Amino acid sequence: MYITCLDMEGVLVPEIWIAFSEATGIPELRRTTRDEPDYDKLMRFRLDLLKERGLGLKEIQDTIATIDPLPGAKEFLDELRSFTQVIILSDTFEQFAQPLMKKLGWPTLFCNTLEVAPDGVITGFQMRCPQSKLTTVKALQSMGYDTIAAGDSFNDLGMIQASKAGFLFKSTDQIKADHPELPAYEEFGDLLAAIRKAMA
Repeated sequence: MYITCLDMEGVLVPEIWIAFSEATGIPELRRTTRDEPDYDKLMRFRLDLLKERGLGLKEIQDTIATIDPLPGAKEFLDELRSFTQVIILSDTFEQFAQPLMKKLGWPTLFCNTLEVAPDGVITGFQMRCPQSKLTTVKALQSMGYDTIAAGDSFNDLGMIQASKAGFLFKSTDQIKADHPELPAYEEFGDLLAAIRKAMA
């Protein structure tokens, strides 16, 4: 029995923080998990920047409302879900993800949550569990599932490497160079074919 685990940002939808960086004109917010392996450090950097600029949850949600899934992502997901269970494992936050999940047809999402003050200031964040993607894949395996995983960033490597089959998708040249053992794809059709083959 297989479960396919997918990253969300950069794989199915554009990077939220990059879109917000462009909307606000704050270039430092372009930094993502493709650039920074330490997620806790990255989030604290982001929250400090938001506080400095007086920006809160509403401003980020306004940007998210303008984001659509990557071209072909919903069709890919629909086809994938026709022959395997799919869970999206993301280090994003439930306050960000809901409108994007609606546009993707409400797939199952495991993510984290923000701590938000009554005035909308983001004061902190709660991770669902340590190393959430790898921990979740190992938990699924402990229940008798074989996992297949795909993602683009440093924080996806654990779940990709721990799975029966794992793929880089729309990743960076650096991550691909560092991990030549991992098949890397750029197109949804190629990833779909690789997943089908892995399950055969």
